[in-house]
Amino acid sequence: MFNVNSENISYRFGYCKKSKKQLGKMLAKLFEVHGRFCASHPLEVIVTTLTLTACMLNMDTGNGQTHDADVLPVTVNCRHGRCNPDDLSAVEIIVMTIIRCLAILFTYHQFRNLQKLGSKYILGIAGLFIVFSSVVFTSSVVNFGRSIFDLKDALFFFLLLIDLSKAAILAQFALSSRSQEEVRANIARGMSLLGPTITLDTLVETLLIGIGSLSGFKRLETLCSFACLGAIVNYVVFLTFYPACLSLILELSRGNHSMGPLSADKIFMMYSLNEEEQKPNPVVERVKLIMIAGLFVVHANSRWPFKSSASEHTVEGAIPTNSHIVVNAYNETDKHSEIKEYLMNWLSVSAENIVILILLLALAIKFIFFEDKGDITKQLRFQEDNTENVIESEIITTEKMDVSLRRRFEGTIQRPIFPLSEINSDWIEVINERNIELVDKEIQTDEKVSSTDTSSNKDSSHRPIEPRNLEECLEIYQSELGTNALTDTEIINLVQNKYIPAYQLEKAVGDMERSVCIRRLLLGTTGNFTDDLLEIPYKNYDYSKVLGSCCENVIGYVPVPVGIAGPLLIDGEYFHVPMATTEGCLVASTNRGSRALLKGGVTSRLLADGMTRGPVVRFPNIVRASEAMSWMQTQENFQKMKVSFDQTSRFARLIKIHVRNAGRHLFIRFVAKTGDAMGMNMLSKGTEKSLQTVQSYFPDMEVLSLSGNFCTDKKSAAVNWIEGRGKSVVCEAVVPSEIVTSVLKTSVHALVDVNISKNLIGSAVAGSIGGFNAHAANIVTAIFIATGQDPAQNVTSSNCMTLMEPWGPDGTDLYVSCTMPSIEIGTVGGGTGLPAQSACLAMLGVKGANIEQPGENASRLARIVCATVLAGELSLMAALTAGHLVKSHLRHNRYAIYKFLDNICHTIINK
Repeated sequence: MFNVNSENISYRFGYCKKSKKQLGKMLAKLFEVHGRFCASHPLEVIVTTLTLTACMLNMDTGNGQTHDADVLPVTVNCRHGRCNPDDLSAVEIIVMTIIRCLAILFTYHQFRNLQKLGSKYILGIAGLFIVFSSVVFTSSVVNFGRSIFDLKDALFFFLLLIDLSKAAILAQFALSSRSQEEVRANIARGMSLLGPTITLDTLVETLLIGIGSLSGFKRLETLCSFACLGAIVNYVVFLTFYPACLSLILELSRGNHSMGPLSADKIFMMYSLNEEEQKPNPVVERVKLIMIAGLFVVHANSRWPFKSSASEHTVEGAIPTNSHIVVNAYNETDKHSEIKEYLMNWLSVSAENIVILILLLALAIKFIFFEDKGDITKQLRFQEDNTENVIESEIITTEKMDVSLRRRFEGTIQRPIFPLSEINSDWIEVINERNIELVDKEIQTDEKVSSTDTSSNKDSSHRPIEPRNLEECLEIYQSELGTNALTDTEIINLVQNKYIPAYQLEKAVGDMERSVCIRRLLLGTTGNFTDDLLEIPYKNYDYSKVLGSCCENVIGYVPVPVGIAGPLLIDGEYFHVPMATTEGCLVASTNRGSRALLKGGVTSRLLADGMTRGPVVRFPNIVRASEAMSWMQTQENFQKMKVSFDQTSRFARLIKIHVRNAGRHLFIRFVAKTGDAMGMNMLSKGTEKSLQTVQSYFPDMEVLSLSGNFCTDKKSAAVNWIEGRGKSVVCEAVVPSEIVTSVLKTSVHALVDVNISKNLIGSAVAGSIGGFNAHAANIVTAIFIATGQDPAQNVTSSNCMTLMEPWGPDGTDLYVSCTMPSIEIGTVGGGTGLPAQSACLAMLGVKGANIEQPGENASRLARIVCATVLAGELSLMAALTAGHLVKSHLRHNRYAIYKFLDNICHTIINK
């Protein structure tokens, strides 16, 4: 029996715990939806809030006349805003003055904490939050309070209840965003974390302060009522006006650009916000819930019992009666006591104001003249550290240049000329007097560097070179200052001690270029190739478009020459085609082919459009595999797969599937249109979702891999050559005989003969798949690199068949065509967003996505690639036919080098 009861108790306890967790998730989700709505419609929320506030200011509650009638007898003869001689009590004056001063100090303390975050936006938004909350609170007091004489004290109580830390945390979430959409998402995330907590806090504050309204002391009841009203106003404004205002301010500050965090908040943005710290403590939540239940019982017991109407009338009637007694007593007082009371009243009121005024002036003076002294000292130290880094890098660079120069002239040393640097005593010698002028040029350049070195050395003698210890660096890194207060050497120390992952330097440092520089220093020292990294540039590059999209562990970029081929006439439109390559003669050869095609132009057509992904699945036996294959090939079932596939993207649309069987394995080739993107990621998501649909009908199906090499991606495969992949394009052109003779320097008959022998028979002998061309991969890869495509996909994209035949009535003209069934290309995503690559796409008129006709830009770029390949094929085949290939390479690539070496040989022989 005991075991059964224990099990029941454990079950019920687990069920309650689970229900509580589900309730917490539901509340968090509710606040998240609310936060996203306020951030997505900021103008609507702000206008609605302002409208309701204006309505409250103009609303007649129906209590005005009653209150005026009740208050008038009391206040008609009141002097200086005080109706009771007890108000002149020194204790009350002192207590209220202390409370007002505490409210001012608490507000100043909160703003000082916000200023430490280093964000001007946080301070401005917090100030706006206080101002608007005060306006709403004042309007509430005016309409629902019984008297406005205590409004001054009520406002100070309101300042004591405002907690700006929650507002700052929500602003941190918003300011850590890189785009407006991310702002909305982060505000929603912040509301889901802070909403339940601030709701509990508001309930506890309201119920706890509300006990004061049950005390029976009229003044205390009034102030407590104002305080409860202030807590409620603060809560409502935080949940409605504040997130909407935050979203609107950031949207206006950043404009229409999808940029990184605001530049003025760099230090603030480098401080990573830990969401785990914002999650409430479950023990504290439980205590708050118990307090709410207890306080609710107290309020229910005190407020709900009915009181007799006679007692209420008696209490209400006592106030005017006593008031008249006070007035009568005053009328019987002599003139001397009146003056004394007047002076005491004036001095007491003035004393309060003087104390508060002095406090405000002291805080203002401290903030203006003394508050920023520590920040200025820190900034000066940061500048010194940066100067030290620059000087140190100059010294290292100078020493490396000295060493490289000494190595360069090591073989010609005979006698000294003059010292290379003032710091060391190394000398450079030359063979004879005639070489002095040449060497003197080199040394003059180095003397300029060595003078910098000397000055750097002098400056560096007055600075500390020892980095701070690890514990101090770690403390600074984890503070609000972050890595901005650390030198590069200190950050490297943190990386080496595993406090900062090397691959997350950009996130930890904030400045991407500095992160790349630190990684170069770190890896160069570890791998012993610091000198080699000097030749890899890294400065003045927009790394924000690289990280998370193109490359990881970035140490710089490799400049590749870009040439222009053209103009090339394609479908009646002229194009200048950018080609990034290091192969000599490629651009020149393609340019000659373009010139040969100018008269008739190139006609191009898109035959098919469909990116592929081919997963492999496995069944228990061939029976189930064949059943699944038959099921997928049914039109009705294919539509089910298509619906689930198309749901994953706005642009991906499943066209067809090819299913192939291998034992109990099935290889399913999904073919889909992907708009202007190359589309591999779209296919992966859609394929995964579609396979889940199939799995619901065949639970025994096992998905082995999302890619089963039946795609086929980045590998030579007959399926791509036969079925096509990406964009299938064909181009043709007719070249007049006079152009063949004058520009290509050959004949039509010879060109056709060589093309058949080389591109058709030769490729067949080699067993080539899709390689029936001269050098299509050359042009495809050059355009791919220039326009930000995936260079590895030139394997499939270079599949091409070049055909030539005599044309015209007498067969003297040349007909040439290129068929390319698998060009994998896009104008969105990947490297297409990089600045240089994006500019190359813009030159071709295909930058980004085509809004009117999705997919048109990518299709147009594929046709340009195919037409450029045709121009390159025509020129190279003509060079091979005429025997000009070797001569042209020697003339354009190596002739200058050969001539230079020949001159050197002649000089040595003459000497």
